[in-house]
Amino acid sequence: MLLNIEKLIYGGDGLARVSEEDGRKKAVFVPFVLEGEEVEARIVETKRNFARAAVEEIVLPSSERVVPGCCYFERCGGCHYQHTGYEHQLAVKAAILKENLQRIARQELDTELQIHASPPWNYRNRSRLKVVTEPEFALGYYKFNSHQLLPVEQCPISSPLINRAISACWQLGPTSFHGVSEIQFFVNEDDTRLLIELSCARETTKVEAQKAADHLQAAIPHAVGVAAFASGRESTANDGPATDRPTRIGPAVTRDDGPLATAGNAHLDYHVAGQNYRVSAGAFFQVNRHMTQQLLQIVTENESGKTALDLYAGVGLFTCALAKQFEKVVAVESLPISHSDLRYNAPENVKAVRSMAEQYLKNVAGKAQPDLVVLDPPRSGLGESVIHSLVRLGVPRVTYVSCDPATLSRDLSHLKAAGYAVRRAHLVDLFPQTYHLESVFHLVR
Repeated sequence: MLLNIEKLIYGGDGLARVSEEDGRKKAVFVPFVLEGEEVEARIVETKRNFARAAVEEIVLPSSERVVPGCCYFERCGGCHYQHTGYEHQLAVKAAILKENLQRIARQELDTELQIHASPPWNYRNRSRLKVVTEPEFALGYYKFNSHQLLPVEQCPISSPLINRAISACWQLGPTSFHGVSEIQFFVNEDDTRLLIELSCARETTKVEAQKAADHLQAAIPHAVGVAAFASGRESTANDGPATDRPTRIGPAVTRDDGPLATAGNAHLDYHVAGQNYRVSAGAFFQVNRHMTQQLLQIVTENESGKTALDLYAGVGLFTCALAKQFEKVVAVESLPISHSDLRYNAPENVKAVRSMAEQYLKNVAGKAQPDLVVLDPPRSGLGESVIHSLVRLGVPRVTYVSCDPATLSRDLSHLKAAGYAVRRAHLVDLFPQTYHLESVFHLVR
């Protein structure tokens, strides 16, 4: 089947259309293509309103097409845009963000969308790999659109130290990973220290977990510590290293009960803009080691006042910066591990609250009116309950940090109806080579 690719859409696919017998046009989603290309493809899945296809031949390639920088590209699900240059990736992401705003929020930007580029390779400070020991030892990511393991020996979007750690694991072999189903590496800002997190099968004993933790800390270069956790559920990620950030749930296993075993430290010290952050195993932190400081500046610059509210605060990345600019900051975080780090990292003028954002806003309704609210919600966005509570608070300034343009646009439509207007808009590319994008919108009322 010959398909003409109209555009790239959020999710990484290209959009084509085919005519059905009744004359209607059906959308066909095609991965690893570019707008304007003509491709020979075969349908691999058909639904009532759309179909999915796989490319068999690029008949008419785009002038923007380049040779991918990774030997696993198209087999590994972690990257989606390696077949085009980085400047074009940024243009595609900007177009997708604007299209979502127009289609969902019915909003044209009255201000320029400022685009902030990242170094395109070796930027990730965190990577999570699956581990199997039988019938043969392997570690890697899931294959594209599957739950089959793709063994990998390197990952060009992960930091050099993470790649050294991956190589070291291959040299160790299966005896070092008895009972381990996943291994996650997290490096500090200058890529000199490494924290390792293990997910162990439910039947793994504490003795077995401790043995694995001790062995890996000694064997992996620059490892400050290892924390081994019992898996609460299986990981559902099927697309390689880039999935931890958009879901905003951190690791794919339950962490509330603490680790089965530790060796060395169970946290990593991470420095951003002169501030040291303790980030424990299992806590969320921004994934791009080159762009975290710039994101922090974009979110907090030119903001000051009496009180700021930081919802979805994590370990306090934005909280600590806001504390230097406001008399008081209230930081709300629901994840126990992240909340513990938040309390540790926060200065004295910060009140750290462990709560779901929705519940906290209900509790303070009519009791507080912050000058600024910073929102950094999960991929699912705010939801109507949070938006309605914010509107009732009468907050004059809102800064919305988003990792999903669709839920952002949905939420902005409600905030716009409540009288908020976009003052500044930023696209911060935390995820080069992938379809994921980060945006920051400053709103006033």
